[in-house]
Amino acid sequence: MDLDYKYRKEAFVSNLTGGSAWEINAVTLVAPASVFLWSVLQSRLSFFTPYGPASLITDFLLNVLAILFATTLYSSAPWLLNLLLISPAILVLVSSRPRRTQQKAKPPHTAASQHGVATPASLPIHPFLTTYRAAMMIITCIAILAVDFRVFPRRFAKAENWGTSLMDLGVGSFVFSGGVVSARSVLKDRENGASRKKTLRQRFVLSMRHSIPLLVLGLIRLYSVKNLDYAEHVTEYGVHWNFFFTLGFLPPFMEIFEGLATIIPSYEILSLAVAVLYQVALESTDLKSYILVSPRGTDLLSKNREGVFSFLGYLAIFLAGRATGIRIMPDGISPSTTPQQAKKRVLMILGAQVLGCIALFAPNSTYFLGYGANIPVSRRLANMPYVLWVAAFNNAQLFLFCLIETVFFPYVSRVSASEKTEEAEQTAFVTSPILKAFNRGGLAVFLVANLLTGFVNLTVPTLDINDGQAMVILAGYAAVITAIALGLDKANIKLAL
Repeated sequence: MDLDYKYRKEAFVSNLTGGSAWEINAVTLVAPASVFLWSVLQSRLSFFTPYGPASLITDFLLNVLAILFATTLYSSAPWLLNLLLISPAILVLVSSRPRRTQQKAKPPHTAASQHGVATPASLPIHPFLTTYRAAMMIITCIAILAVDFRVFPRRFAKAENWGTSLMDLGVGSFVFSGGVVSARSVLKDRENGASRKKTLRQRFVLSMRHSIPLLVLGLIRLYSVKNLDYAEHVTEYGVHWNFFFTLGFLPPFMEIFEGLATIIPSYEILSLAVAVLYQVALESTDLKSYILVSPRGTDLLSKNREGVFSFLGYLAIFLAGRATGIRIMPDGISPSTTPQQAKKRVLMILGAQVLGCIALFAPNSTYFLGYGANIPVSRRLANMPYVLWVAAFNNAQLFLFCLIETVFFPYVSRVSASEKTEEAEQTAFVTSPILKAFNRGGLAVFLVANLLTGFVNLTVPTLDINDGQAMVILAGYAAVITAIALGLDKANIKLAL
């Protein structure tokens, strides 16, 4: 890479201050708006059943290209794009009736536990969780390449030290999402009593098996960046650290907190405790200045201090995600409750989580009623306001996706192990095949997206091409990663993150 161009690339993503959190909300609202339109078309017209070429193209336009447009061409008018998505949905709603009869779900079968208490045969599939995870993956994959083009606003790129931006939020959301799905294994272990039988060493070794692929990817990225003379932003994570290392080290560290969870049976409290203690350290010691402004020394800690210390904030985010997952994954259906009542319970939980995070975020990040701490959000530090912002946003996104599913597909219910075919049919009808594919093949798709991002940056002068050319490249890139996700799904290959 030409040295002058490399410096220009590094300057292009450096010393940025982010943008408005409200604008970020408007841009990211495009994902729920797209799912809203998809759900209306499916529930009223069965448009995506069967899934032919027209359905595939429409699915791609709604759930992939709409997000690309929101972060590029419509970045200055996100509400217009939301209106363009919601308006046809409203027209279909007022001019048609649901095609599919809403079924009255049977109470789930249960299996007797060792103590004679009825317990669920298995954890249910929640389509809204699939939708949430896939939408997060899509916007992440698009942003990691789009950020290198001028069509992607600089206010959406990662802020240098302080501020809120779309990509700052994306990094935290990736970790929060991982925490949500990690709750499934915790709940299964609790159901079977397996967590009590395994020692800390056994759990640690098992968690490392999940971490190894991510750590290997981190090493590959490190080698590639250093040996291909790729433009890098050192103050993002440090000289050697990258986001794959953060993701890879989370599972083994979580095993320590799984032991603490037996003493403090609330992941919300554990998450808040980590965030508070880390913030106290930042404010009462020289840690903040050490991370942000100290000269970079020759030792590994100094060279990678951003990645090492921000890991504490990401650990708090992961714990917050697991707390949400623990509460919403069990469906709560019993002989005396219906799927609709259980969904309302999940909505109430998510709503309470959102309000709780906002109630903590406001006095931390503003002069709330004259008594707030007014600590700015910092993704580089992963400080407490950042943790609370990420948790509030992701719980709100989950709330919206769950609300859409509850309104348009209220018959989706928990079924027993003997009725898995019925469960598969229900979830297939209410879930976009593209979103399902992105969720199932998350690890492979994310890897391919990173490889393609590197390839494009090494072969195309992304800073010097016009917006039209950039959009052609980005749309083609989006189509390729979508095709790969669908291909993996069709081959029944699951490589989820």
